[in-house]
Amino acid sequence: MQGIIIENIANLYKIYPNVPKQAKFLHFIPAVSPLYPGTSGDKIYEATARGKFKKEEISPVVGDFVTFEVTDEENQKAVIDNILDRNVYVKRPKLANITQSVFVVSSKDPKPDLLMLDKQLAFAEFLGIKSLIVLNKTDLDDKEEFKEIKNVYEKIGYSVVETEAKNQKGIDELKNKLKNHINAFSGNSGVGKSTLINGIFKQDMTEEGEISQRNKRGKNTTTSIKLYQIDEDTYIADTPGFSTFSIEEIESKELANYFVEFKDKVSDCEFVGCTHIKEENCGIKKAIQKGEIDLARYERFCKIDQQLKEREEKKKW
Repeated sequence: MQGIIIENIANLYKIYPNVPKQAKFLHFIPAVSPLYPGTSGDKIYEATARGKFKKEEISPVVGDFVTFEVTDEENQKAVIDNILDRNVYVKRPKLANITQSVFVVSSKDPKPDLLMLDKQLAFAEFLGIKSLIVLNKTDLDDKEEFKEIKNVYEKIGYSVVETEAKNQKGIDELKNKLKNHINAFSGNSGVGKSTLINGIFKQDMTEEGEISQRNKRGKNTTTSIKLYQIDEDTYIADTPGFSTFSIEEIESKELANYFVEFKDKVSDCEFVGCTHIKEENCGIKKAIQKGEIDLARYERFCKIDQQLKEREEKKKW
């Protein structure tokens, strides 16, 4: 049989069956399970993976298309035989075949972490998937500073949605932006990811994280990666315990390729292989002076570049 993994806890996998081998995810997967919204009541199999995967140093992950053998039909037990080709693979948290990353940023409590956001946007570009930015808790931002954030990112081509998750404001617009995608949510703890997902389904699908009033930092409460269905062609992967996707796969020398507004300015650099940091006659720096590239975002690029270089140096040792 064939199916898609919709949940993974330790070495156990929940699989929805009957996904054609040649299927593109979005057009062939029906409702997921009685445990998830929009269900059709179809069986969900609990499976282990064959020992060969360990030998091959590969593990099935949520979002994987797999072939599996039913070992106990009555109790819906199975074993995974093969993992089909992946369109996208994220190492941390482990996910396959996502098509859009949804980055949730809090306008207040906690304050916006734009350095983290820029890391995530660069990683989405690296993966070749779409990005959606959600500015949540806009009702708490009395100075409406979120509007400047929105302007910066819309100017360079990203889609931005304003939400007040607890008041259900902006949820319909967000749902529309999620359509026809396998969406992976990320964002610091406390930014409202769980509240947004619960609002989309109008029920408690994920456990809500709470903000510590002492330090305004979030506390993670979710425990396993799950794939939820919104409608026939739209899914959400909640990424528990992970505030960000790991970007270690990006080489520092390639980072500029994943800042979208840099791409058509590189040709103005004096030197091939310009790092856009130390060089004076740099196309990126010229664009900043002309107001074509946001200075604060460029400064975050420099910080990310430095972090990647430091990690690369450590690996050499």
